[in-house]
Amino acid sequence: VQLVESGGGSVQPGGSLTLSCRVSGFSLRYYDMTWVRRIPGKGLEWVSTMTKSGRTLYGDSVMGRATISRDNAANTLYLQLNNLIPEDTGTYLCDESTVARMAPRGQGTQVIVSS
Repeated sequence: VQLVESGGGSVQPGGSLTLSCRVSGFSLRYYDMTWVRRIPGKGLEWVSTMTKSGRTLYGDSVMGRATISRDNAANTLYLQLNNLIPEDTGTYLCDESTVARMAPRGQGTQVIVSS
């Protein structure tokens, strides 16, 4: 199993980013998939989940600013983040939901929001 996150970067407040998580080793269409973020000094924070049926869920901290989606053919999960704020700074990781909140297996992609 391999999960490769990408798309992070350094942006100013109010900017947008689209993060990608390319999965190999299992088909994400058969699993609930989750994005979490690791914030220094705070640990892992749940960001968003897409169930295998397509239902989407968002944490309070990104509600209204985030959109989770997936491309089954590409076996890739996405997270679009708009109107970024400094509190969004962190390392974003994805994984199958039962794993993501405890020990996501990817390296993550770093997002820095700063003026």
